[in-house]
Amino acid sequence: MKRSDIKVAIQGELGSFSHEAAEQILPECGVVPCARSVEVFDRVARGSAAAAVIPIENSLAGTVAEHADLLVARDVFIQAEFMLRIVHNLIAAPQVELSAVRRVFSHPVALDQCRDFFRKNPRIEPVPFYDTAGSVKHVIAEGLRDTAAIAGHHAASEYSGKILQAGIEDDKRNFTRFFLIRKLPGRGASSGARSKRTFSLPPYQRLIPRGANKTSIAFKVANVPGALFKSLSVFALRDISLSKIESRPMRGCPWEYVFYVDFLRGDDEAARNALRHLREVAEFVKVLGIYPAA
Repeated sequence: MKRSDIKVAIQGELGSFSHEAAEQILPECGVVPCARSVEVFDRVARGSAAAAVIPIENSLAGTVAEHADLLVARDVFIQAEFMLRIVHNLIAAPQVELSAVRRVFSHPVALDQCRDFFRKNPRIEPVPFYDTAGSVKHVIAEGLRDTAAIAGHHAASEYSGKILQAGIEDDKRNFTRFFLIRKLPGRGASSGARSKRTFSLPPYQRLIPRGANKTSIAFKVANVPGALFKSLSVFALRDISLSKIESRPMRGCPWEYVFYVDFLRGDDEAARNALRHLREVAEFVKVLGIYPAA
C-alpha cells in the first residue's frame, strides 16, 4: 500500500495543526478530518481510517484530557510520537488589512496563547471558535472584512487566506506532542478503565515499530497507604527513567484516579519485568504504546 492510500483521521478541519503533524509523520497520507475526537477513534475502530494522529499534550496548556481518556477506553496502540512547534498567525481574507480587523476567531487555547497580541491591540476582540483551521475556513468562506482568525500557516494555504502577522504566540517555545495510533488486532470494544478487572496483555507485539525506546502506560492502584510508592518502585528497582507521570479522574468512578506514565525503555526484558511486577501491585495496567521517542 502506498502512503498516499493510507487514510489518517484527525480531529479538526483540514489545515489544522493535526493535519500538519499527520503529514510530517506519514508524508502524502490521505487526511480524514473529523468534527469530534470520538469520531477519530471510531474511524480507527471501524477500519475506515488506517490510523489517527491526535494531539495529546501541549507544552503550555498541558494534557488533552479527552484523548487521554480515549486511549484507555479504546483498543488502540501508540506507534509514534511527534513534536510540532506551534506558530500562531493572524489570517484574514486576501483583501483585508490589519487596520480593519475588529474581531479574531480561534480555538480558546490559541487565543489564550496570544495574550500579548490582544494587549497590544485592545480594539480587537478575541472570539472563541471550535477550531483554529475552522476559524480560518469560516472567515474566508463568509468574506468577513472586519474579522481575522488565528491558526497555523497550513490553514492559510488550505483556504487561500492572507497572513497579516506571523508568529503572534506569546511563547516561542510552544510545542504540541502528537501520537500516531492504530487499532489493536483481534479485539472488540474495550470497557477500558470502567472495569475493575485486571487488564490482560494486549496483542500489540507486531505493532511495535523498529527503534522503539519509549513506553506509555496507564494503571490504577487501590486507595491504600503506599500503593503508589510500590507501583513506582517497580521502575526504580530496574533503573528505568520516567519521563512523565500524571493522574486523571477515572470515568464512572468518582474520586478514583488513573495514573499515566511514560518511561524511557522499549520492549526489552527490564521493561517487561517491570510491567509484570506492576500488575502484581496495581488493580489494572494497560500498555498504551511502545514507540521511538521524538
